[in-house]
Amino acid sequence: MKWWRSPVKLWPDSLFGRTAATLGLAFVLFQTAALALVAYTVLTPMALRSADDLAALIVLSAQTWVELPPETRPAFERELAEHHHLRISKIDNIADVPADRFLNSRNIEAALSHRTGQQISLEAGENGWVWADLQMGGHYIHIGFEKNRYNIRSPLAAVGLVSLGALLIWLTALIVVRRITRTLAQLAAAAGQVGQGQMPQPLPETGAAELVTLARAFNQMANEVQDLLANRTTLLAGISHDLRTPIARMRLAVAMLPADAEPALVAQIERDLEQMNQLIGGFLDMARGLQTEARQQVDLHALLCQIAADAGRSGGTVVCNVTGVYEYSIAVQALQRIVVNLIENALRYAPESQVEISCTPNKHGALIEIMDRGPGIPADQLEAVFRPFYRLETSRNLTSGGSGLGLAIARQLAQANGWQLNLSAREGGGLVASLQV
Repeated sequence: MKWWRSPVKLWPDSLFGRTAATLGLAFVLFQTAALALVAYTVLTPMALRSADDLAALIVLSAQTWVELPPETRPAFERELAEHHHLRISKIDNIADVPADRFLNSRNIEAALSHRTGQQISLEAGENGWVWADLQMGGHYIHIGFEKNRYNIRSPLAAVGLVSLGALLIWLTALIVVRRITRTLAQLAAAAGQVGQGQMPQPLPETGAAELVTLARAFNQMANEVQDLLANRTTLLAGISHDLRTPIARMRLAVAMLPADAEPALVAQIERDLEQMNQLIGGFLDMARGLQTEARQQVDLHALLCQIAADAGRSGGTVVCNVTGVYEYSIAVQALQRIVVNLIENALRYAPESQVEISCTPNKHGALIEIMDRGPGIPADQLEAVFRPFYRLETSRNLTSGGSGLGLAIARQLAQANGWQLNLSAREGGGLVASLQV
């Protein structure tokens, strides 16, 4: 058994997942465009204006401090600290302690450098203060400001508000889409049950007018399909009963023929009657194929080996390559009919071949394979053989080609139980019938 890691899907398969992903992508694109627009039209102009105003205040304060008499400078320093939140002092040399970058730091440095004609770099201070050193009037001026007062924050509140609104719109759209896709998911599940011959629970006829109309039409269709299936089964059962009665009388008449009747003619009549009986049995099996069956807990190993042993006693070589205990809850009679049908089909077309049965557990349940070394089936007809009355052998002889109902009945039984039945070419020649249960 091969195991492999399935590739990660970047795009979901479900309608809800795709809608959510599309809306999410649109949300991200909208937010990106909104942020870019706010940054270009609001944040950048505001940052530049704030940096230029601060640079102008710093240069004017430094110039004023230099021009004031020394005895009045302390009063001026207090005035700057109280009303403009600037600190100014004289230093001996320009320091070189780069400040931590913040949103508007480069703009402030550029504005100061432009106004002073000097290369100004902001320096880190204590308690969130940032300092700039200027050379003015033969002095080195050390002037600082609080970083948080000139960091651009207020427009981010508007961006957050826009983001919150877009997020609420996205969530609302997802809720609306979820309500629609839930109805579609219920419809798909119910359609699958109808396809398996089951009667699903009626869909709720609530919600939008279109969904109500859809649910009502589906419920009506499901009831009509069930009536058609019941009528078909009843009709075929009645026809079978009515035909088997004259067949029985014909067999009795053949048995009462005079002893001098031609043996070859009598044998031909008996074969024709048997073929008619087989056809009627096939019709009944096909009619009952969609009838549900209660599931039972069973060991597939024991069941498949028993089927192989029974088929071997009837003629042919059937090998059961199944080991271990595989406990599954399954429709036993349906599984038996499918496997027996496939074995008989393999023995009919490959009488000298050994038919092998294998069973492999997988993540979906179990994979049962019936393999032979017969002539196989052309690739372009692997699906066509599941159609009723379709036969590769065109002589219409039931002994050599069968009735053309066996594989159709097997596929119908598989679909009715939610299984998958497929045919494929076997490596080295022959055919593999795969039944996923």
